[in-house]
Amino acid sequence: MPPRLQTHKYRSRSGGGRRACGQVAPRRALLLSPTESIYSSSSPALLCTLPNMCRLHPCWSCCCLLLVSSLGVQGVPKDPSAAPEQIHLSYPGEPGSMTVTWTTWVPTRSEVQFGVQLSGPLPLRAQGTLSPFVDGGFLRRKLYIHRVTLRGLLPGIQYVYRCGSSRGWSRRFRFKALKNGPNWSPRLAVFGDLGVDNPKALPRLRRDAQRGMYDAVLHVGDFAYDMDQDNARVGDEFMRLIEPVAASLPYMTCPGNHEERYNFSNYKARFSMPGNNEGLWYSWDLGPAHIISFSTEVYFFLHYGRHLVERQFHWLETDLQKANKNRATRPWIITMGHRPMYCSNADLDDCTWHESKVRKGLFGRLFGLEDLFYKYGVDLQFWAHEHSYERLWPIYNYQVFNGSQAMPYTNPRGPVHIITGSAGCEERLTRFTLFPRPWSAVRVKEYGYTRLHILNGTHLHLQQVSDDQDGKIVDDVWVVRPLLNRMMYL
Repeated sequence: MPPRLQTHKYRSRSGGGRRACGQVAPRRALLLSPTESIYSSSSPALLCTLPNMCRLHPCWSCCCLLLVSSLGVQGVPKDPSAAPEQIHLSYPGEPGSMTVTWTTWVPTRSEVQFGVQLSGPLPLRAQGTLSPFVDGGFLRRKLYIHRVTLRGLLPGIQYVYRCGSSRGWSRRFRFKALKNGPNWSPRLAVFGDLGVDNPKALPRLRRDAQRGMYDAVLHVGDFAYDMDQDNARVGDEFMRLIEPVAASLPYMTCPGNHEERYNFSNYKARFSMPGNNEGLWYSWDLGPAHIISFSTEVYFFLHYGRHLVERQFHWLETDLQKANKNRATRPWIITMGHRPMYCSNADLDDCTWHESKVRKGLFGRLFGLEDLFYKYGVDLQFWAHEHSYERLWPIYNYQVFNGSQAMPYTNPRGPVHIITGSAGCEERLTRFTLFPRPWSAVRVKEYGYTRLHILNGTHLHLQQVSDDQDGKIVDDVWVVRPLLNRMMYL
């Protein structure tokens, strides 16, 4: 059977298939850049299928000619480039460290040169590893992913760096090493669902980052729409787009449903998160907070293995137990996962169902996360997936547990949920139901993103920035919890 050319349609947000209506997304140009051409894996089998493909699909005839004329050229620049691109940072969880990740089209050495002077030579050196990545599309495009971890960084000091090898270097970037310990006040940008097409929040996020407003970024799933599209060229394009932000700040991620293709292979290959679970679930400490990233997608794409649901659940419980033992030092426990437990959007996503999979688990009873997070006193839960912003009242099992009528987020008796999936993307914004649910505090159908300021061990500040209103703050709330008995919701 001839290989199936990828089409560019909306993929269902509830799974990996196409939308039932077959609605076609805004077309991206499928013409190649002047430096790139398609290849066939030098496979005679593919050569044999080309005439059949062209007879079955006359509109592909020009594509077939292009394929034939470029056989043997492996989906990389015609003049193979060793120059680094798609550069981004992540925090590996080790104090005084930072990981630099980038892509080349040919195998080269992996080196970062860095120092503290804005100009002149960069005296420090670090070497790392190179991993080939072959995309699962029929062109089998090969990328080379480089990872170098810088160690011994001085907390709070700005560093200048470039990455690459003698065959090609990146331009210089700057980042500030994260401070150590719990006694400082991190500021983060939080959002999901950005996309290559219609990345509405990106220009403002870029300006914020250049002004030094954040210490890290949390991207709560759904990156490029989709990374695998056009044989992973859309993934390349997204990583270039996010580089001005991600090359200067730790860019911490979790997988969404739009990363699912080929068992999340683009997500796993392109990002370098802490731990040894391919970035699907991990945790790290930042100031007075312990931050946990996990995959809601293991509950939906069960063909990759039901065991992943159980493995993640047990890892989460163990991690939460350790975090609670350390709660005197890092009082806040914050989670991020793509698909929410609750939402009041006018669609049929999992969060609109009373017994949602993320909340209640498989079959409504196995490995549900709401009871687990409530048991271990998780303070704040970030979600995305719905292309809107929604803040919930403190909630557990559909019951509102405000701290008091006057100050609902002071000493709340249940976790606080924030859905922040309105950063952009081709699917546009998601409508809300006509009437809010009793547990929904604020709903905003505007493009934007969330700012999180973890002031100290007892006070946390959340703001929602509206890109539609030129950066206006459209939601502003403080969450206050005591230092003692933090694990218990009373």
